[in-house]
Amino acid sequence: QRRKVEAAMARGELKAVVCTSTLDLGIDWGDVDLVIQLASPKGASRMVQRIGRANHRLDEPSRALFVPANRFEVLECQAARECIAENRLDGEPLRTGALDVLAQHLLGCACAEPVSDDALFDEVRRAGPYRELSREDFDRTVDLTATGGYALQAYDRFRRMVRGPDGLWRVRNADTARRHRLNLGAILSPDVLSVRVVQGSRLVGGRKIGEIEEGYFEMLDPGDTFVFAGQVWSLAAITGLDVLVRPARSEDPNMPSWGGSKFALSSHLARRVRRMMSDEAAWGRLPPDVRDWLGLQRLHSRIVAEDEMLVETFPRGRRHFLVAYPFEGRLAHTTLAMLLTRRLERAGAQPLGFVCNDYALAVWSLKPMDGIDMDDLFAQDMLGDDLEDWLAESFMMKRAFKGCAIIAGLIERRFPGEPRKTGRQVTFSTDLIYDVLRRHQPDHLLLHCARQEAAEGMIDAARLGDLLARVAGRIRHVALERLSPFAVPMLMEIGKEKSPGQAGDAILAEAESDLIAEALA
Repeated sequence: QRRKVEAAMARGELKAVVCTSTLDLGIDWGDVDLVIQLASPKGASRMVQRIGRANHRLDEPSRALFVPANRFEVLECQAARECIAENRLDGEPLRTGALDVLAQHLLGCACAEPVSDDALFDEVRRAGPYRELSREDFDRTVDLTATGGYALQAYDRFRRMVRGPDGLWRVRNADTARRHRLNLGAILSPDVLSVRVVQGSRLVGGRKIGEIEEGYFEMLDPGDTFVFAGQVWSLAAITGLDVLVRPARSEDPNMPSWGGSKFALSSHLARRVRRMMSDEAAWGRLPPDVRDWLGLQRLHSRIVAEDEMLVETFPRGRRHFLVAYPFEGRLAHTTLAMLLTRRLERAGAQPLGFVCNDYALAVWSLKPMDGIDMDDLFAQDMLGDDLEDWLAESFMMKRAFKGCAIIAGLIERRFPGEPRKTGRQVTFSTDLIYDVLRRHQPDHLLLHCARQEAAEGMIDAARLGDLLARVAGRIRHVALERLSPFAVPMLMEIGKEKSPGQAGDAILAEAESDLIAEALA
């Protein structure tokens, strides 16, 4: 479908294409006149890339329209425009080379020819991401590749390299080399299952009606109904890479959803937004309704300096709210909110749930939070035991471990002459290994890799640490009688998410006009 759309656009048969970030890169259509950016770009560099799709010719400027979805996004779009005009673009942070990727590389080298530890170590450290690699971590990675590590070395299947009499490492045998080549790669895509209509009374798949990512069916049991291809279906069974379904009737079927690419607000752009908000002279560059909104926020609550963080507490109905405005992106805010609920529970506030967006987070509870010491609540030590305890309890570690185990070659998805393993089979295998390692070798290299992957890719721990360091001693708490103008979009979000394990009903989302009237009462 993508190829057809691209070809029709190149021939000039289409007047417009509505797309996700799939058309950010690699498109050379000289006759595109305009890019319309719906919502905010989340980064100045990303916006330059997208604008560059229009008038892709040497002698014409590219043109774009921003269509922000709310007033916070107006600030973000204006900040992106100014960054682009000043050529102050944000870049990707440097990452340290992952040891699971190194393990895959080591086995690949051994498959090609006998190799020595010292020569491999010197070669690897010439690559930028591994220039700080310690000899200890390198030797642990070699041991993982050769034996699977201390807790797994008794299992023959994990022995993939052997050291010869000459001291050189070799792949164990030709079969190990074949399996390694079949499973090469460091980009893990989710398994896609074919959805087929059951034929007759037997569980035999017939007509294919589409495909859905396997993760969606982890939430369904046989007999559950869902909407797909314009019809309601009942899940009959999952066999291999096929989902077997039957037509059904239901007043409340499940709806499949796809997360897509939710880019985080870049640190560079977030800093620019905070600076713009704190500088009243910069408000003149904003639309009148946004200037009025900032003025009302200053009147009813507070506008803080660039390096400060505003925290508001207020009652509403039978609930009490805490809304913080870090401007550090949804991922860091979600992690922060999870850790805050743990601390608030220990403080006796009885938190019920939270919601987050790229600009703020809101937590609601049964007990007031006005009297809590905010400097202590947001102290940097929450990234110690609180974070470790939460990670140990959450699904994130197992998900990260699964990816690391596949990349390192500990778990193989393909075997010569056999069908590819399904995601469920791989998850079952990795969960078993994960539980064994946590119990018998908690310092195993792959557990370290999973912890690092979860911290960087799933919870943005580094950015959260920078945030807590930035606002230490600079938290400005305002106890309000009612919600502020800034808090209105956060309360609109309530009801969509809950904090796992917490009791209580979420507050239903209110009409925006009523919330604004209440904020300005």
